Amino acid sequence: MGRPGVDGLGDVVRVLGEWQYDGGPVQLHPGDVGWFWQFGAERMAEATRTWSRAGDVLAVGLLDGAELLRLAFAPEALRDEELAQQVVEDVSAPERGVLLEGKVYVEAPTGALVQDLLFKDGWESGEPWTLLRRDLGAPVPDPGVRVEVIGPEQAHEWSAVLRASFDGSTFTDEHWHAMAAGAPYVHARCLVVRNEQGEAVAAVTVWSAGEGKLGLIEPMGVHRAHRGHGYGRAITVAAARALQELGSSSVVVCCPSSNVGAVATYQSAGLEQLPERRDLYRNAS
Repeated sequence: MGRPGVDGLGDVVRVLGEWQYDGGPVQLHPGDVGWFWQFGAERMAEATRTWSRAGDVLAVGLLDGAELLRLAFAPEALRDEELAQQVVEDVSAPERGVLLEGKVYVEAPTGALVQDLLFKDGWESGEPWTLLRRDLGAPVPDPGVRVEVIGPEQAHEWSAVLRASFDGSTFTDEHWHAMAAGAPYVHARCLVVRNEQGEAVAAVTVWSAGEGKLGLIEPMGVHRAHRGHGYGRAITVAAARALQELGSSSVVVCCPSSNVGAVATYQSAGLEQLPERRDLYRNAS
């Protein structure tokens, strides 16, 4: 296990992009790293772990807070026994510098051997998450609304919509600029939908992993004062079109299964539900 440091984050983003492909598991994406980059490159580096063999990175972990480690694996290493055992040992021992003592969570892609080994060690299934996907091989219809790509000059509008979309959000204009300065944002777009009065009413960020790779929506929100008008569906369709233009093969998104409204919105925009995934957790005891 290693820590890439700020200088190594570009390589982390690159390998994560290479691991995104149709038919493979939905897992930690360059866009997840890009979204976390809102806190700056130093904090991004502090939260990143890599597992390598003979100089090749085989797994990447992002500490999304002190209690949750999100994992991705190289396609050929998803069932690698030596790697999985090492990851389990590292996440289970607080002195290894990954997860703290107490109740902690691991998000691993479906089919990863590390899930099986954690279960054997007494970890339990957590809350279900719904994965949704839309193929971008066919044309995506016009969303039927006014869509605008946001740059630095309009970042304050995007940030305001996001804060009004999620209770307790602390996202700031400074967070947007830090995110946009990150390596993953080179292949990303922030969009807003405007209503007939020109107000920004919905916001989304889309992240491409490169030509022919899975693209990610993270996040998407509709201003609480403008819900019930189809803006969530419209901006999700706009997000799919943007990712298609960026060369993505499909668009994926992940949200808590308990958020039935979000799941329904994504389905209305043509995304198909995939099998649920559950985080694993270790009790405080």
